[in-house]
Amino acid sequence: MAICAIIFSANCSRIEQNNDPIIGVWFQSGTEIIGGTSKSTLRKEWIFNDVYLGRYHEINGNDITLQTDFKWSKEDNIYTIEYRGLEDVPTIKFKMVKTEEGSILEKIDGNYLAIKE
Repeated sequence: MAICAIIFSANCSRIEQNNDPIIGVWFQSGTEIIGGTSKSTLRKEWIFNDVYLGRYHEINGNDITLQTDFKWSKEDNIYTIEYRGLEDVPTIKFKMVKTEEGSILEKIDGNYLAIKE
């Protein structure tokens, strides 16, 4: 009877593997002109993991200017990111779109969000 209890509890505690294609590093980068002449490269980076959490970075040049954790979810092919600890940053809703160059993340309004690294 004890063996049956061990087998039963072991089967109930399995963690479902998440192999969503969003898992990995996605980024957006651009160049900002500061003061009319100097340029600065701004990179936004989202790192999605398999337990529906992630890390967001904003990197300006070589300096990390913003770093926070986020929670992500997926419902009917629409992804949602909720940032933790940043009340002034809104929740983002987007979808993954396949292109000839690869997969991109596109906001619901059609604007580009990020490309997979």
